[in-house]
Amino acid sequence: MKGNIRNKWLLAIGVLLILPMGQETYAVPSHNNFYNVVMQDGADPWVYKHTDGFYYFTKTTGGNVTLWKSAQLTMIDAAPTKVVNTGGSGIWAPELHYINGAWYIYYAMDDGDNVNHRMYVMENTSADPTTGTWQFKGQITDASDKWAIDGTVLQVNGELYFIWSGWEGDINVRQNLYIAHMSNPWTIDSGRIEISRPAHSWETNHSPHVNEGPQVIVRGGVISLVYSASGSWTDDYCLGLITADTSSDLMNPASWVKRSQPIFSSANGLYGPGHNSFTTSVDGTEDWIVYHVAKYRGAGWNREVRTQPFSWNADQTPNLGAPADPDHPIALPSGEAPHFRYEGEEGIFGGEAYASASPKGSGGLKAGHLDTAASYVEFSVQAASAGEYILLARTANGTAGGNWSNLQLSVNSGPSSPFYITNKGWENWGLSTARVQLKAGQNKIRFAKGEGYGEIDFIDIKPVNSRLNCFSVH
Repeated sequence: MKGNIRNKWLLAIGVLLILPMGQETYAVPSHNNFYNVVMQDGADPWVYKHTDGFYYFTKTTGGNVTLWKSAQLTMIDAAPTKVVNTGGSGIWAPELHYINGAWYIYYAMDDGDNVNHRMYVMENTSADPTTGTWQFKGQITDASDKWAIDGTVLQVNGELYFIWSGWEGDINVRQNLYIAHMSNPWTIDSGRIEISRPAHSWETNHSPHVNEGPQVIVRGGVISLVYSASGSWTDDYCLGLITADTSSDLMNPASWVKRSQPIFSSANGLYGPGHNSFTTSVDGTEDWIVYHVAKYRGAGWNREVRTQPFSWNADQTPNLGAPADPDHPIALPSGEAPHFRYEGEEGIFGGEAYASASPKGSGGLKAGHLDTAASYVEFSVQAASAGEYILLARTANGTAGGNWSNLQLSVNSGPSSPFYITNKGWENWGLSTARVQLKAGQNKIRFAKGEGYGEIDFIDIKPVNSRLNCFSVH
């Protein structure tokens, strides 16, 4: 056997792997780890875990607000979506908040000219934000009505505050962070107060100078305002920290204290981590940060979304550590059901396709060379019951020209559909996902040559409803 099948620390739970040619039968282990990419394309991720147990996710799409609804944090990319039409253009960094029994989306929008970016808000009183009607509540602003993006809401001591990134005047000299008091979730009833402007060398190393993407998390009487600094288009983008005591006057700039060094920056071959949000594991026992990074060094605004757990410092501020090594798996969020992993080299190959060495692959090998029309790799998966499943594949695309590629995915010889892979370069592994219908018993999942070129390190299979179904593969 090759790859992770031999990893003795993984738990086998009665799943059979039957090899051809009369070879020995093995137990297929369930896996409780993943490689921490949760969306292969996107920026400004926002995740909110509601009391209904679902994660609600959104990100910058540019033309609307799209909501994803997922039962598990690691399966967001394959979750069903709801598009909320906002009108306008330049829709940036939307956030979804639940306040006083209703849902609110805050987002930046312009009329095609960046100078006119302002913050707006919509309301939905349905129990589920992906259902019901979204009502436009209008622009949310103070009397200055200056350029504004990246708005978020702080709820503390029964009061609401709006925090955002904006210009001091009408020209893009720098982006500062401002706070204002709110009388309700769609109305600011005070003037804006500046609580941060770029000052340290790591905040002013690119022009214009930037403080943006404010996010708040409260613990032990301490408000931690984590924000993004430096140029979002550079590898220097990072996260800084400003703190305030919950008992202080939050409209007094002196109540907010900025740290002199960033708390989360480029490391382990990942560049420009920024614009994060905070959430918890399924069972609520772990704290997780969700953030974007450049897909490769120098990628600028071409970004992906990753997640990882974090701990707390003694002073009740978040200890984010460093971006997790992209080639070492981390444990699934606590409470998530394990999945079943099938290494690429364990598939059946056709045409010119074959398994080859992979220095950064999970088992040292990968399924590749899907280079001709007759090339494919096929997995035979035995499902205990019929239903919908999530397929998550660790994929790579280094096709010349930098374009996306796809493999043609088919199940049980049915119609094929494109299985998209972002272009990050070979051995720079990402994540591709699909929802597939499996029948009870044996299923054949095939990946064939599509547009461009793609490789597969492994595939993970997980039931949508997270029940621990049994699988086998041969």
